[in-house]
Amino acid sequence: MELDSPSNYDGLASGIVIAGHFHESDTYSTVRPAGMSDWLITYTLGGEGYFEADGLEEHVIAGDVTLLKPGSPHRYGTPKGKSWHFVWAHFTGGLMDASLLPLEALTNRQIDQHAVRERIYHAFLRILSDSREQGAYWHELCLGSLREVLMLLAKQQSSGFDPRIEETLFLLAQRMQESVRVEELARSVGLSASRLSHLFKENTGESIVEALNRMRIKQAALLLAHTNRNATEIAHDVGFQNYNHFTRQFRKYIGLTPSEFIHNVRAKE
Repeated sequence: MELDSPSNYDGLASGIVIAGHFHESDTYSTVRPAGMSDWLITYTLGGEGYFEADGLEEHVIAGDVTLLKPGSPHRYGTPKGKSWHFVWAHFTGGLMDASLLPLEALTNRQIDQHAVRERIYHAFLRILSDSREQGAYWHELCLGSLREVLMLLAKQQSSGFDPRIEETLFLLAQRMQESVRVEELARSVGLSASRLSHLFKENTGESIVEALNRMRIKQAALLLAHTNRNATEIAHDVGFQNYNHFTRQFRKYIGLTPSEFIHNVRAKE
């Protein structure tokens, strides 16, 4: 058992980020009766761990992101008969947007979407690498990766969408240029095509095809406004194989044809 106190982390007051990657047996336990002077964030990769703080107890499993607030007495470790595989980082809250940090002493979020899990995992890998190397701008790079994790948590909480719909939206954005089949999307998120279509419309208010076309047109409008590529090239860039279909969709979502849109943009320059 590790008995600790905030004074062990006073160096973090200057903004230093420290991180680690642990795989611990059931002998692992940390107790801090006075809490810490910094935040602790963990991401569980496998096995099981536990946290106790402010009268709450949370058992964490793969896909859980856990935050401990500064000044909160706590203990955490590996339950008896288990092992716990996780990555962690300590950081000072003053370096982050306060809106990204929870008010509670102990916060745990289960990440269901595979794509978000991958992003969080790779963000922690970058934190580990940058904090160890301590090359140029290492501290800013660590903070950028930490912000990414916290923003992903905030995004998940604010959207209110079913995690499978969040995953579907990510896949649509990722595959925007491809011919997307609902059956393939459904297999990726573990649903039947009909169930995914129904759940998607229920969550977003639009069909999968409508959502994809909206994404494509929004991207096309940005490219038309900020690049010198012509409308035909951009239609292909965002996944439309038929230019007439692109024009109809553009008018539907933007209220102008591509040429009218370009004219308006150029007139404002």
